[in-house]
Amino acid sequence: MFNIERWQEIFEAISKNRLRTFLTGISVASGIFILVILLGAGKGLQNGIEKQFERDAAGIIEVWSGTTTKEYKGLNPGRQIQFRNSDYNQSTQKFEDKLDLRASTQNYWGQSFSYGKESGSYQFRGVDPDYGGIENLTIVQGRYVNSKDLQNNEKVAVIGMKLKNDLLKDKNAIGEEILINNISFKVIGVFTDPGGEREETRAYLPLTTVQRTFGGGDKISNLFFTLKKTSDYDEALAQSEKFTQDLKDLLKSKNMVAPDDDGGVGVYNSVKDAKQFYDLNLYIRLFFWWVGICTIIAGVVGVSNIMLIIVKERTKEIGIRKALGASPFSIIAMILHESIFITTIAGFVGLLASLLLLEFVGPMVQSEYFRNPEVDFSVALTTLFLLVFAGALAGFFPAYRAAKIKPIVALRDE
Repeated sequence: MFNIERWQEIFEAISKNRLRTFLTGISVASGIFILVILLGAGKGLQNGIEKQFERDAAGIIEVWSGTTTKEYKGLNPGRQIQFRNSDYNQSTQKFEDKLDLRASTQNYWGQSFSYGKESGSYQFRGVDPDYGGIENLTIVQGRYVNSKDLQNNEKVAVIGMKLKNDLLKDKNAIGEEILINNISFKVIGVFTDPGGEREETRAYLPLTTVQRTFGGGDKISNLFFTLKKTSDYDEALAQSEKFTQDLKDLLKSKNMVAPDDDGGVGVYNSVKDAKQFYDLNLYIRLFFWWVGICTIIAGVVGVSNIMLIIVKERTKEIGIRKALGASPFSIIAMILHESIFITTIAGFVGLLASLLLLEFVGPMVQSEYFRNPEVDFSVALTTLFLLVFAGALAGFFPAYRAAKIKPIVALRDE
């Protein structure tokens, strides 16, 4: 138990070694400070990575066509593969039981848009109804493209908020007619995208309308799929990898591409990439823990050295205490109190400084892969436990040495 006399003894012991105690406290405080800052930075990286994956639906698999690099069945390399509606239809039919969302697109970049006196060059895509879910769009006005729009080849458009602000300004866009390559389309919806303004400069039109109106025939640019959810991540990863390989084999076979030719059909599997990003983030955070703990250990060694000096300087006092009947446990407790006091006070200073820095400076540091560095309550409790444990560890060996001192030897000490 701490009492007034015990506190006075602690302060007297520390005051005799002010400079050494101060430098050791700085070492412990800096260790905790560095550890918390590094953990906050690790959390900022995790938040940035998670924000990247929020842009699209979870587990998106995108497929695109490319150029063959190998001869196959008498066909020369260098062929440009072109996906068509039949590629999409055959894929969805074969894997129907595995799919959650599915869509195909036909993409056009740098196209002419105008409304009244306003005009500009933007991108539009012919899409299927599920594409809004794949892109994780939020409809803020009107609605998205639906199956009836595709069946009736409706000349309608869903435009991004940035495009709407550029062309229609503050006007309500729903029901207005805009010109795309001098062809009139009715605006039926306005969307926002987690990806920001770049994605919000697009317009989405019914795929069938785009193919008929702009001479695309049955051509498509990309295929998009998401698989049905599973409760286990490793199972989801294995399922997505198998689906990806089976889909590539199907499309390669249909388009006469060699099975070992990776040029003709390209696939992006975000589930696999997510695993790689999160593994990398885990390794970074473990490295941060290692650096911070090593810094704390350096401070603990300093505290231990201080306590050895204190024990040496108080040898005669310890001998008197033992001669008067003090137990070894009370001697150990006396030294441990001082050790824990130094590390706890210094550690709290470092912890408070790091939390204040993260609180006020962290929100100002924003980049594509680094957002809102922070430390949650459980991590703060962990560092507090480390403080108490480090203080006890730093003082135990000097305390144990003090408890072993024989009174007669201690009283002869000069």
